[in-house]
Parts: sequence; structure tokens; C-alpha cells
Amino acid sequence: MVDPYALGWIICSVLSLVALYNLVFTRKNCTASSEAATENITTATGECRSLNRDGDAEVIIVGAGVAGSALAHTLGKDGRRVLVIERDLSEPDRIVGELLQPGGYLKLIELGLEDCVEEIDAQQVFGYALFKDGKHTRLSYPLDKFHSDIAGRSFHNGRFIQRMREKAASLTNVRLEQGTVTSLLEEKGAIKGVQYKTKDGQELSACAPLTIVCDGCFSNLRRSLCNPKVDVPSCFVGLVLENCQLPYANHGHVILGDPSPILCYPISSTEVRCLVDVPGQKVPSISNGEMARYLKTVVAPQLRVLDDMGQILQVPPEIYDAFIAAVDKGNIRTMPNRSMPAAPYPTPGALLMGDAFNMRHPLTGGGMTVALSDIVVLRNLLKPLRDLNDAPKLCKYLESFYTLRKPVASTINTLAGALYKVFCASPDPARKEMRQACFDYLSLGGLFSQGPVSLLSGLNPRPLSLVLHFFAVAIYGVGRLLLPFPSPKRIWIGVRLITSASGIILPIIKAEGVRQMFFPATVPAYYRTPPAA
Repeated sequence: MVDPYALGWIICSVLSLVALYNLVFTRKNCTASSEAATENITTATGECRSLNRDGDAEVIIVGAGVAGSALAHTLGKDGRRVLVIERDLSEPDRIVGELLQPGGYLKLIELGLEDCVEEIDAQQVFGYALFKDGKHTRLSYPLDKFHSDIAGRSFHNGRFIQRMREKAASLTNVRLEQGTVTSLLEEKGAIKGVQYKTKDGQELSACAPLTIVCDGCFSNLRRSLCNPKVDVPSCFVGLVLENCQLPYANHGHVILGDPSPILCYPISSTEVRCLVDVPGQKVPSISNGEMARYLKTVVAPQLRVLDDMGQILQVPPEIYDAFIAAVDKGNIRTMPNRSMPAAPYPTPGALLMGDAFNMRHPLTGGGMTVALSDIVVLRNLLKPLRDLNDAPKLCKYLESFYTLRKPVASTINTLAGALYKVFCASPDPARKEMRQACFDYLSLGGLFSQGPVSLLSGLNPRPLSLVLHFFAVAIYGVGRLLLPFPSPKRIWIGVRLITSASGIILPIIKAEGVRQMFFPATVPAYYRTPPAA
């Protein structure tokens, strides 16, 4: 008979060895993660001292783009002393960040920044028009329950940013300074500020209890604050079409071309932005004329789909003529389309926001809506706090930010990634059927168009609704295949359509976080209370 005491000692010894192994292994992993996260962090010895007059700033914001400028004004309006350090304070010239969805405009109103779309020739946007193979359908935003002023807005990105910078700088407790942040300053495991170069080349440091990094999609600081997994599925080629009327006034236009979509939307009363999506990371060269040839021979013909009688079905001839004129003019710009799920390292004294933190394909124009929504969440979290100096407690409290932002962010991110893959042409019969089913589903009108458009517009940020509509499109496509008489080939394509749809959306949902996306109330950080003053 086995001695029970001996057996107990054996079990205890084994458990102790397992616990010891896990402890050592966990420490090694933590050390490795910590080493990976220290890139672009400068360790400060002793007390962190500021070398400029803003040593009493409560918040340092790195970057004064859409997110940085809006955040500076928001925190300044709440009485915070804010220092904003921006690499270049002159007006930006970009081909993206020009379309603000109605949900984003509502957030702009909530932040008191709605006047920033005034006096810049911004255009109201009431929905989208979708074109495919000579057919088209109009998708209107569900704005019936809102004030007549509520709509999307499209504009020159640089004009919008300059207006927000002016608005932020008008507050006496907010200061904008031109300089390039080279590193974050760390002291005793917490970020205490930044080191930066002024436009005159002078090396300075600035310190504050909270540093918020908003330095955009090309951020050189994000690696120390998150685990960036950046994907570049395509590039946009941007043109400005002058003095042409779109088929549907005050609407964005999406042409489902081959190999990928073409977007057109007004950015002023006389200009239309045209964005041609080119799959992959390499685009034809602009300098040697390859890009102009590509646009004229591959893209332009897709703007002129003809019927049997020779009538143009896709877009009016003036759009084609304006497109060719813009190519001949030569002002062609390119921009990589990046996507990156939010994967932050909670870091005492620092926070990531904007494109430095989270990106999605710009096809749906949701980036600014996500950024402004994030600012509203952060403002509400910081509002009850009088003192930001206890970095560890503040860090623990702000972990709730990552969960509270999920309904809006994950809905827009998932929709952008999924819709781009569905809208791209493919030789796969299942993907072709999915693309056609999506167009026909949206063309049904009523709930079938209002539901998806309310998700895209940011007016209905419900992840579950998004998933239901996405698979409804897939089932609709299968139903079209099986009626009136199913065949083995059609059944097989239907099965592959469902698996293809799952293969598109499920990886995006996994990257966003299933629990945070669908069950945020089960995440402990959801219930964090403000630290005691």
C-alpha cells in the first residue's frame, strides 16, 4: 500500500517545480517584452527636468494632425495645460483624411469643433453612389431623425487641420511648438516626457505627467508603446478633377473596377478628389510616365462602360474628360493604405492615439470618425481627475479606454477591411459571387441598404449588426446560386462563398479581439473607477 504522506510529498514537489518553471519563464518573457518596448525611449537619470518654459504642462501631445489638434483643444477646454509638439506646422497636403462621416461630425459637435468645417469650402455628403458593370445604386445616410445640418463633410485635409490648430492655439493654456520628437523620456519605469529638436536644430526636453503620442501613420514612437502589425494591402493614387459634376451631387462615388475600387467625392465647390486603388505595395512609376499610361489604359476605360447602343452607363462623359485632363496635368500623388489593429502596451505616463495607434483601410473614410470618438472617450475618462501625477494608478485606470473605444472602432475597422476585400475583383468564382451579391444586396434598399450604411457612417456602431449583415450578404449570394435549380457546381460555389466570407471577416474580428468587441462588459477594465485624488 502506498504511503499517503509520501504520495502527498511527491505531488507537492511536482507542483512546486511546475510553479517555479512558470515563474522563471514568465519573468524571461516579461524581460524580453520590456526590452522590445524600449525602442525610442531615453532613460533619464535622477529627476526629469524640462529645458523649456512649459515645464508645468500637464499633458504633452506629439503631433498636431486631426487627432492631436482636436485632443489639444478638448483637453485645453477642460482646463488642462497642454504642450503640442508638431514636426511641421505649415498646412499639410494629403490625399486622404478628406471625408468625415456623419458619426464623426456628431463627435466634432460633441467636442465643440463643428466650426472647423466652416470657411474651408467643405461640402456636405449625404451618402454614396455605387457603380458596377454599368449598373448603379444610391445609398443614402439614415439622417431622418437628425437636424438638417447633420451629414458627412468632405474637404481639403490641410485646411481642416489648420482650422483645428488655430482653434487649439486660441486657448491660453495650449501651446503649439514646431519640433521633431526623437524619443520618449523614461524615469523609474514611467514615461516622463519627450526629447525633441526644434526647427532651429536645438535639442530640448519637455516633461509632463501624461504624454499622448498622435504622430500619425508613419509614427517613429509607436514601437515603444504597442505591438505594431502594419499591413499595406494597397496604395491610393490621387488626382483632383476640376470643374466637373458628379452623377449624384453631395455623394461619394464608388466604382467597382478591376482590379479594385475607384473613389470620387467633392473636396470643394469646384474640385473632386479621385482615388484609384492599386493592390499591393508597388505602384507604377510616376517619373517615367508608367503611372499616366496605367491610368489612361487600365483605369479610364472603366469609367466609360457602354451598353449595346453605345450609350455611356457608368459615369457622365465629363467625368472621363476631367479624369484624362487631370492625368495630363501631371499632379498625381500616391499614398500607401495601411491597416493596423490596436495592440497597446499599457505604459505608465504615456498613451497612443490616432493613426499611430490604430489604422484601417481608408476605403470607407472612417479614420477621423474613430479618432474623434476616441477623443470623446478619453476626455470623459480624464474629466474627473484633478491630478495626473500618479502614473501607475493613471495607467491602470486608462486601461478602460481600450475597452470603451471598441464598439465604434471595431465596427468601423472591421467593415473597412471586409468591404475592401469584397469590393476587389478576383478570378475566384466564389469571390465574384460575393462581390455581385454585395452590390445586389445593397441595391435592394430599405433595411438592406440602411443597415450597412448606418454602420459605415458611424451612426450605428454595433459589431453584432455588422456581422449579421455581412453573413446575410453571403447567404443572399448562396440563395441566388441555388435558385431556381441547384447544380453540383453551384452548390460547391455556394459552400466556397460561405467559407470565403468567413475567411474575410473572422481574422479581422480576431485581430480586434472577440471579447472586447462583442462582450466588453465582461472585461475587468470596463469597470475601472477614477483613482482617488
